[in-house]
Amino acid sequence: MEFRVFVEPQQGTRYVDQLAVAQTAERLGYAAFFRSDHYLAMSGDGQPGPTDSWVTLGAIARETSSIRLGTLVTSATFRYPGPLAISVAQVDEMSGGRVELGLGSGWFAPEHEAYGIPFPSVTERFERLSEQLAIVTGLWTTKPGERFDYAGKHYTIAGSPALPKPVQSPHPPIIIGGVGAKRTPALAAAHAAEFNVPFTPIDVAKTQRERVAAAVAAAGRPQDSIAYSAAFVICAGRDDAEVARRAAAIGRDVDEMRSNSPLVGTPAEIVDKLAPWQNIGLQRVYTQLLDLSDLAHLELFAAEVMPQLR
Repeated sequence: MEFRVFVEPQQGTRYVDQLAVAQTAERLGYAAFFRSDHYLAMSGDGQPGPTDSWVTLGAIARETSSIRLGTLVTSATFRYPGPLAISVAQVDEMSGGRVELGLGSGWFAPEHEAYGIPFPSVTERFERLSEQLAIVTGLWTTKPGERFDYAGKHYTIAGSPALPKPVQSPHPPIIIGGVGAKRTPALAAAHAAEFNVPFTPIDVAKTQRERVAAAVAAAGRPQDSIAYSAAFVICAGRDDAEVARRAAAIGRDVDEMRSNSPLVGTPAEIVDKLAPWQNIGLQRVYTQLLDLSDLAHLELFAAEVMPQLR
């Protein structure tokens, strides 16, 4: 089982704090540093304000050397697909080929209103996501010297030189996630190297994994061509008192978190609770670190949980 660090900077985090988490995670052996892509806090005042995901990852790319970097997930409403392909390809080059792109349809209406971003219907957002996936991957895989064209309902690309190219071949891994029963598994089968279920009960995750596996088979892909992951909030401690202290620091109730995240409790408790997730085929875990100042939290998890599950 592979472990990745996942942060939510829109809640109020400076670049330097994200950099410290990424560098600590790299030193401790976490496989990746991922961040959300949001412009508005879901709770609290969000001070000192949001940071742009791809600007941040480009900077972190130059301050790290081995840890993989990505978004969980970039919203298709935020950027046109052409400029998005350019940004991700550039950060891939800046990192020496360590970037992954999580891409979703977008869901948080208030952040769109707060920053003047159009927020269409669910149907249109999903149509745009589908077209963006086709365009971004199409631009990246167009052969050098050739041109890329695309005619869709929402986007048209005419005679693009399809530059720059990412370092990774054929392109950076695409991550798709969610619990949609039909369209989401189909998109994953068409484009994704990884499928993520965020913050769901195990029965929901199991059902969704089966749907995606069926869609992958129907698309003629090998089952081992896609990885399965999940995201959970982390609240670990050497004893119950330390768990309670960390829960209080993020304003959460221990019992509530214990009921919906296997990453809450002592190291032994967490190892036991992750076993059923391994049994349903979970390969990667995104540990959602909500208190970015608590780097000792990452150290405890890396020392006492990760070695038992690798």
